[in-house]
Amino acid sequence: MNRFPTCRCLGQRLCRKEQRVPRQILAWTPAIDAIGGSVLVAVVVTIFAGFLTGCAAYSNNPTASRLAAGEQQPGVSLASTAGTQARPALAAETDATFASMTTSKGAAYRIGAQDALDVSVFKVPELSKSVQVADIGTINLPLVGEVPVAGKTAQEVERDLTSRLGAKYLQNPQVTVYVKEHNSQSMTVDGAVKKPGVYPIKGKTSLLQSLALAGGLEPNSDSTVVVFRYTDGNRTAARFEVDNIRSGQAEDPVLQGGDVVVVGTSAIKETFNNVLKVLPAVGAFALLL
Repeated sequence: MNRFPTCRCLGQRLCRKEQRVPRQILAWTPAIDAIGGSVLVAVVVTIFAGFLTGCAAYSNNPTASRLAAGEQQPGVSLASTAGTQARPALAAETDATFASMTTSKGAAYRIGAQDALDVSVFKVPELSKSVQVADIGTINLPLVGEVPVAGKTAQEVERDLTSRLGAKYLQNPQVTVYVKEHNSQSMTVDGAVKKPGVYPIKGKTSLLQSLALAGGLEPNSDSTVVVFRYTDGNRTAARFEVDNIRSGQAEDPVLQGGDVVVVGTSAIKETFNNVLKVLPAVGAFALLL
């Protein structure tokens, strides 16, 4: 009769080597058989069912399926930096358009309504003042009066004011314009980030910087980020892979005012993390086995 019916592998090895089984093993073995087996089976079944549920939810999501397949949503042009497969000419043209909009050429901050500016004229304190851009996109200064500034960079406003003051009032004026408060341009960061919300754009702001402002990615996020943008009245979108940007395989795009950044969520990651939160002790026990 087998002396160790509940621990076959251990019993066989000990029988062959004719060694004595420690009392602790004999005391623990019934408990391991009674509890460990059922617990491990329950954990495996729960995790596997969670994975199947997550996969089914993701595959049944029409939007997720279209994005994964690289298809366009109605009314949205989708440009992707991931993958090298050939796409239709229209999609390729959209890629080039979106990429050109995120290069350093348009990186300088464009002044808008409600922005606060500090205007300084060297050695002429009477003309130096802080002003706020009106809703119509203008500022009002001594001598020159109302000056349109909306849509211009600080350097462009400097050149404009220098020209206006030098034409009638000053010799070789030196004008400095500084954007003190950025109130007109903002971006929205949503999805699987720690602090979703609306953030002001202060100068050149890249995609990775926007994610850092939002506290970084959540543990259940995937590497896919979609940026939505309105261009000439049309809603466009571009998909970026954060891992590729971080590794230097893709450029870090520059965001513009009104951009909406949406970080994708991995259904499988989310389900697995939820299982681990519910069963932390069982998970740790299973790892030790």
